[in-house]
Amino acid sequence: MAQVDEPGWEVDPDDEWGVAVVATVGRQVKLRREAVGMRAADFGQKVGYGEDMVYKIEGGKRIPRPEFLDRADEVLGAGGLLSAMKEDVKRVQYPKKVRELAELEARAAEMGVYVGLSIHGLLQTPEHARALFEVSQSAYSEAELERLVAARTGRRSIFERDPAPMLSFVQEEMSLRRRVGGTMVWRRQLEHLLEVAGLRNVTLQVMPTDSGAHPGLSGKIEVLKFEDGTAVGRSDGAFNGRPTSEPKQLRILELRYSTIRAQALSPRESTAFIEQLLGET
Repeated sequence: MAQVDEPGWEVDPDDEWGVAVVATVGRQVKLRREAVGMRAADFGQKVGYGEDMVYKIEGGKRIPRPEFLDRADEVLGAGGLLSAMKEDVKRVQYPKKVRELAELEARAAEMGVYVGLSIHGLLQTPEHARALFEVSQSAYSEAELERLVAARTGRRSIFERDPAPMLSFVQEEMSLRRRVGGTMVWRRQLEHLLEVAGLRNVTLQVMPTDSGAHPGLSGKIEVLKFEDGTAVGRSDGAFNGRPTSEPKQLRILELRYSTIRAQALSPRESTAFIEQLLGET
């Protein structure tokens, strides 16, 4: 295992929970190493990391990779304690905002989403997501790309929940025609949309470009409802784009989304439309 000190594995100082998790893991590694009387340099040599990197991890300054924790567990004879921390560390790898969004989605009993310019993150294939990140002009390292793609596609576990939430998506026609990542990636993305549309708890609709004006033209709309009767919504074109739980504002977002669904193609027509797109290549 080669030492890796790439951007993207630093701890976000504004992420209090993440800082606490990484500090706890680092402290456990250090305690285990000292308990067996092993110097940091010797330990680093055995796990394939430099002494400086070992100190960074033990000091809570770097997010340890999963393979590091497995190897450290083996070298230090931790009996699975360090390896078991991989799940918490895995969550820390994802940006705070992504985690917060995923946590909301994980609790939602119902979700309705309209997206205009791109395919919604929950519907993207890994290849499609990667292509979008690659053209964002952000100069991501390979490690950062992998983390971002994993974070986005990891949210798709919402489709596997039991009981399954009711999910509704409306996508603009143009977002389906845009060949993000090239023809093969685009075709696989359309095929994936058909697979998702076939799920019992999912409704997928397409908004035709020639449909005229509708409430979604000012930006993305999301409405999530929870089992306890509460809800949260957000729209790029309302309330400064901030999430809201205020009943009056939620009613406005729900009305806008209902209007969008009414103007879009029916689920059956939408499936036929996507199949037609696939047939054009």
